[in-house]
Amino acid sequence: MQHLYNITTLVVHPIAVDWLNWMKAKHIPEIMKSGCFLEYRFLRLQDQDETEGLTFSLQLLTANREDYERYLREFAPCLREDARQLWGENALSFRTLMQVVN
Repeated sequence: MQHLYNITTLVVHPIAVDWLNWMKAKHIPEIMKSGCFLEYRFLRLQDQDETEGLTFSLQLLTANREDYERYLREFAPCLREDARQLWGENALSFRTLMQVVN
């Protein structure tokens, strides 16, 4: 059963362009290199209060729950730490897992 792993991130205005470039050039390719995801979508939320920053969503499709759990175990800790060291409190994320219902 496929699952969708969603990472929503609020990025403060001063770093938004640099963060966006980093996501496209480095972070997303590193996540995809894990082999745990089939495809992804990278989106900017619309109709949001942008006073504190811009909000983005990275949606990653897995073939099954085991691939998601392997990602969390083997890859996520290092990738999350890289992001934390680079952006700190200027890019705050929350994560959700959804099951695809056909």
